[in-house]
Amino acid sequence: MATNSNMPDQEPDHLSALIQALQDDRRWLLRHLDEGHWSAFRLDLAALERELGQLLEFCEARTESG
Repeated sequence: MATNSNMPDQEPDHLSALIQALQDDRRWLLRHLDEGHWSAFRLDLAALERELGQLLEFCEARTESG
């Protein structure tokens, strides 16, 4: 994966805010799944939630390491 060396200095702040917002959305989804919402789609949404969590962990690690 190529990185853009011409990223503005504030880009990490925007990325961190975006990652945090997506983490919040992931937690919201998980909470609603645990409460029994969308039972017909539970397995698919739970898989999506897990994959999103893994992606966000990867993104957090990449932004922290520079």
